[in-house]
Amino acid sequence: MKMDKLMTLSAVVAAVFVGVTSCSLDLPQEVPSSFTTMTVEKSDITIPLKFSAKMKGKTDVTITPQVSGQLMQISVAEGEKVHQGQTLFVIDSRNAQLELEAAQANLQAALAQENSARLEYESNKNLYEKKIVSSYMLNSSENSWKQAQAAVAQARATMNRAKVNLGFCTVTAPVAGIIGEIPVRTGDQVSPMTQLTLLSGNTNMTAEFSVTESVIEAMVKEGKGTVDVDQFISKLPPVTFVMKNGTEYPHKGRVVSLTGVVNATTGSLTSKVSFPNPEGHLYSGIQGSVVIPIAEKDVIVIPQNAVVRLQDKSIVYKVKADSTATAVDVKTQDTGNGKEFIVNSGLNVGDKIVTIGANNVTEGMRVLYPQDKKK
Repeated sequence: MKMDKLMTLSAVVAAVFVGVTSCSLDLPQEVPSSFTTMTVEKSDITIPLKFSAKMKGKTDVTITPQVSGQLMQISVAEGEKVHQGQTLFVIDSRNAQLELEAAQANLQAALAQENSARLEYESNKNLYEKKIVSSYMLNSSENSWKQAQAAVAQARATMNRAKVNLGFCTVTAPVAGIIGEIPVRTGDQVSPMTQLTLLSGNTNMTAEFSVTESVIEAMVKEGKGTVDVDQFISKLPPVTFVMKNGTEYPHKGRVVSLTGVVNATTGSLTSKVSFPNPEGHLYSGIQGSVVIPIAEKDVIVIPQNAVVRLQDKSIVYKVKADSTATAVDVKTQDTGNGKEFIVNSGLNVGDKIVTIGANNVTEGMRVLYPQDKKK
């Protein structure tokens, strides 16, 4: 009896199950999709334009001696910070000192000669007034006095020149900055043709770089082909300097100059950016990148994974009303952030495109699977 009851219960459950499954229930039927889509819209974005640049001191000075002689002393070391007027090098001053002493003696002799000529002229002038000497004697003594005065002026100039040459034996810093390489050694014979070092005035540094043609086109006025350089520079935002190791310099710079002539070979303009250097972290010769943030307003921005590269073409798959995909050629511009492109042509606001999975889409493939409507 128990076995018969169990069989009857199983039959009832089976009948209920068949009845349920045979009924037409209003449940949505979904088919999973491996594609993700988005609706195209316009937005604002900032593009970091990067240019290779080289740092240079705003007041870099090549230090050379003004006089010839033996280098007696090097008072600074390479890489040392110096202030304006600080002694850098000392050249043998013995010859210059002797020349100064000789010039001083010559001046004293010229002064004595000038004094004697003056006394003679004044004496002849008194005698002439008493009609004792002729006008010839008076004029002759006056000319001798004037010649003596000229000799004094010449001797004084020689003495002053000797003082200057003696001062040149001590080479001082014309500006504050950083000492570069010192190619000479104590005991070397130097002359005005000898480079002692390069002094980089690093209070303010200048980064030099070439501006690409795309930036030039942004500056050229429509239909005129001319550039209002000052106005363009004034509108540029603060600039960032990134060193080769990826470190971003903490102080922002400003574009200060832009050559008005395009280089015929490179098709570019040379630009300079001024950076403050209060801590002295920047040195002449440092290489890196100048980053200029350019704001693009009201543009179509799409993720990079939505763009499929086919040889020289850029393809985006647009989703049609029947949920199938169709390939569209687009012209894109890199945003520099590694994530997005600006679309210059090929798409319109409101278009739906495939993003994730775009590389697996083929023409006419169904990429959207909407829920079936209730019956």
